[in-house]
Amino acid sequence: MASIVFLHGASSSGKSTLAAALRKRAERPFLHLSIDHLRDSGAWDPSSYLDWRAERSQFFAGFHSAVAAFADAGNDTILEHILDTAGWHAELQSLFQEHDVLFVGLFTGVAELCAREQARGDREIGSAVKDQRSIHQNIQYDIELDGAASPDENADQVLQLLASSRPRSAFFT
Repeated sequence: MASIVFLHGASSSGKSTLAAALRKRAERPFLHLSIDHLRDSGAWDPSSYLDWRAERSQFFAGFHSAVAAFADAGNDTILEHILDTAGWHAELQSLFQEHDVLFVGLFTGVAELCAREQARGDREIGSAVKDQRSIHQNIQYDIELDGAASPDENADQVLQLLASSRPRSAFFT
C-alpha cells in the first residue's frame, strides 16, 4: 500500500511549494504528480485540443488512472489537484481505496492568492479566488494548512501526521 499525500487547494495556493518542501524533508522518496508538470514539459498542451471542454473528461480520466497506477505499483505519491468537477472526488475515492491517503486542504487568503496569480502570469486572473470560494465546500480534510505559512513548517505538520497512527482518511467520507 502506497501513501498518497493529496494536496487540494486553489490555483496559486502553494501546492507546488508545499510539495517541494515535503520531498526535501521526507525520509523516503515521493513521486510528485501535477497536471502543471505535464503542461510545463510539453507532454500536454490544452490549446491543442479542438474542443477542450468536450475532451477534458477523457484527459482527466487518464490522469487520475495514471496517478492510481503509480500508487498501485508501490510509489509513495504527492498529488497536486483541484477537485473542481462533479464526480472527480468519487472517481478518485474508488481508484485510491487501497492506499493510505492523507488529504490536505491548503487555504490561502484572497489577497495572497491574487498577488501570486498576478506574479505567475500564467493563469486567468480571478481563477484562484473563484477556486478558493468553491472547491473547499462540503469537503473534509485530514489536515488544513495556511498556504501563506512557512512551507517547511507545513511540510513538517504533514509528515508528522503521515507517520502517525490515524483513522482512515477523511478523503473517503
